[in-house]
Amino acid sequence: MQAAVQTRRSPWIILLVLCLGFFMILLDLTIVNVAIPSIIDGLHAGLDEILWVLNAYILVYAVLLITAGRLGDMYGAKRLFLIGLAVFTLASIGCSLAQSPGQLILARVIQGVGGAILTPQTLSILTNIFPADKRGAAFGIWGAVAGIASVTGPTLGGFLVTNFSWQAVFWVNVPVGIVAFTLGIWLLPGIRLGRDQNLDPIGVLLASGALFAVVFGLIEGQRYHWGTFTDVASFDAGGGHWGLFSIPSLFVASAILFVLFVLWDRVQEQPLVPLALFAERNFTIGNGLAAIVSFGMMGLFLPLTIFLQSVLGFSALKAGLTLAPLPLTSMLVAPLSGRATDRFGGKYILMAGLAFFGVGMGLVIVLSSLNTGQFTYLPALILAGVGLGCTFAPMTTVTMQRVNPRLAGAASGLLNTNRQLGGAFGSAVVGAILQNRLASELVSQAQVQAASLPPAFRAPFVQDFARAANSALQVGRGQSGVSLPSNLPPAVRSRVLQIGHDVFAQAFINAMRPSLAIAIAVLLFGALLTSGLEIRRRASSQRLPEAAPAAG
Repeated sequence: MQAAVQTRRSPWIILLVLCLGFFMILLDLTIVNVAIPSIIDGLHAGLDEILWVLNAYILVYAVLLITAGRLGDMYGAKRLFLIGLAVFTLASIGCSLAQSPGQLILARVIQGVGGAILTPQTLSILTNIFPADKRGAAFGIWGAVAGIASVTGPTLGGFLVTNFSWQAVFWVNVPVGIVAFTLGIWLLPGIRLGRDQNLDPIGVLLASGALFAVVFGLIEGQRYHWGTFTDVASFDAGGGHWGLFSIPSLFVASAILFVLFVLWDRVQEQPLVPLALFAERNFTIGNGLAAIVSFGMMGLFLPLTIFLQSVLGFSALKAGLTLAPLPLTSMLVAPLSGRATDRFGGKYILMAGLAFFGVGMGLVIVLSSLNTGQFTYLPALILAGVGLGCTFAPMTTVTMQRVNPRLAGAASGLLNTNRQLGGAFGSAVVGAILQNRLASELVSQAQVQAASLPPAFRAPFVQDFARAANSALQVGRGQSGVSLPSNLPPAVRSRVLQIGHDVFAQAFINAMRPSLAIAIAVLLFGALLTSGLEIRRRASSQRLPEAAPAAG
């Protein structure tokens, strides 16, 4: 059994500080979305600029996690945690004071750097300070924070924007960051790993390049219809438009860089990603499960959030409160599942958790209709919340339990990177399916509903939806997917608006069901994948090399 580093402070107090910083970082992945309309108005931002307000943070955050995890192993997790926290907090002030879209995007990039530096250190410190038979409960709380932050963002963001301004979604980070930084200096242990380590610059460039290419491609894929993003070096062949600078080319480049990285890393004395970590079956499967869970979460909440606001007309705050039973249930269950993991092992708890999460969200599909109310989903979301609460703690425990403490930062960076990649894949895949099905459903529903319009307006009505289906759909709250001509007679206009909303609403719910089904299928596959986990006895006679005692 891995021995825990002895600290003068209770490890549970240290866990509180780590979770405070971790929650703030993950919250920013989703809280900004709901402020986008206000940012557009306040900074007079264009569509391209506003997309990068969102994507700059995600891109930088995902690309730097592995490198930041290794830096924590080299220079100390406490030092990197505090540096990341300070950078993120100062960048949040910069976001709040931004006077132009360019300034806001730059501040978001710096936020992403700070978040990436901080995140891997949380698991690294937890792995070192908690004994193996207590680690599951700690990971349960850490995992609950991750889940709650992911789905709390829209609710909290809606409240702040409604009652204050878009700047409030960034200002809220400042007092939290100051408190966490102050407590961190005082409470976090300075863990010494006992030997000098170096950072491989070539490995950093190869890994970062591979991650940048794949994450950028996933983020921008739908915007460029998964094709070329410039006509430079492009050509037509085989009935399609191809080019050197295209989304598929980015994926190919990412794969090549990844292979080169593996070949280079395996011959290094001090590799950026110690490939020996993957010799442990549970670590390998656990990283796959981390990607699967994030795929499921992002893939489920993307269409569901649009449905609640655009189709049912809920405010951002009401939509967040509708989904609140899931994170609240998860928050209550996660520490309990963590303790159960410590006592009984995590394999079957994790299997049940993924299955419950998938089944609960399957009930959401069944219950979804144009008459859905705020409490319609309550039983389904509670079941899904129980499942999610039974997922994070055992997943993190089985993944990290056999990791050498000296490699905890690198292992944590890998785990968090896979979480981000899974979320990016989930958003891209489910978003593409949703967009494709919605485009088809809009036309078919428009053809059906047009029969109730005067004959002169039927063909233009269908044509408007057909054009919308082949371009960027407007699916904001209260929008129906198309913009109506300004010369419609008032009596006809009101009728067209009503039927147009009916078309969009029915088309969206028809498109949402198969989109959600993909995410649910991935979660259920994850439940099957857990059967490959090895069951570990709680006490093992094998001892791994330990980190040096903490300084405080």
